[in-house]
Amino acid sequence: MTGKRWQLAHGRHLDLGAKAEVMGVLNVTPDSFSDGGRFDDPERALAQARRMAEEGAAIIDVGGESTRPGAEAVTALEEQRRVLPVIEALAAEGACLVSVDTYRVETARLALAAGAHIVNDVWGLQREPDIARLAAEQGAGLVIMHTGRGREKLPDVIADQFAFLNRSLEIAAASGIARGSIVLDPGFGFAKEADENLDLMARFGELSALGLPLMAGTSRKRFIGNVTGRDPGHRDVGTAATSVILRLKGAALFRVHDVAINRDALAFADAMLARDKSGR
Repeated sequence: MTGKRWQLAHGRHLDLGAKAEVMGVLNVTPDSFSDGGRFDDPERALAQARRMAEEGAAIIDVGGESTRPGAEAVTALEEQRRVLPVIEALAAEGACLVSVDTYRVETARLALAAGAHIVNDVWGLQREPDIARLAAEQGAGLVIMHTGRGREKLPDVIADQFAFLNRSLEIAAASGIARGSIVLDPGFGFAKEADENLDLMARFGELSALGLPLMAGTSRKRFIGNVTGRDPGHRDVGTAATSVILRLKGAALFRVHDVAINRDALAFADAMLARDKSGR
């Protein structure tokens, strides 16, 4: 796969494409769907972040508001109270890159000031569009995610991806964000039925036409449970299987809860891609 350099805040970068990279999920929330309440204490959160970095995560993605269906919204102040101490501590340690999982401009601003390198927006710049201007001003890396929430989707799963993400990319371009700062996430599980998620996996390669690195965020999602019959705490093997499939179809970055199992699975996917490239 052709490598692309992802430009990030604070003069950092991450090369994507030649080798699969992993983003570790760190939910500092009491109500996330698979690990709510496990890491809402700063010390436990930092211990988990260090563990994920040791297991091979290049990025730790810190989120302070659950995005599961039906979750209660939190205030911006509460979100900031949860994420900022963890981000500041991780940035000071410097063991890995730090991402903030937020759609709020002010939370993103404070997180970048605390040392975050990436803003991961699950509303694809379409909830608070000024977050795009902030990312441009700060030179932050940006993950733009597709979502079907709050709108009528097109019947074709890939057509809807292009319609939504092209609108997000228009917002990004109008705000002056360089394309080298952007990664796209098709938003597995966000207002998508089980069959839609499987169709999206099967046709994932079509998203390469967008011309930007792609992130896969399937970890422990409900559609994995539909296929495997497992509850959220036992979906990591299923997640690793989806990671391999999506790596072979072009994904460069993988947002996961269990770093070690996905890192090992992706090593085999990379080995196969290298064999294919060499013609052996």
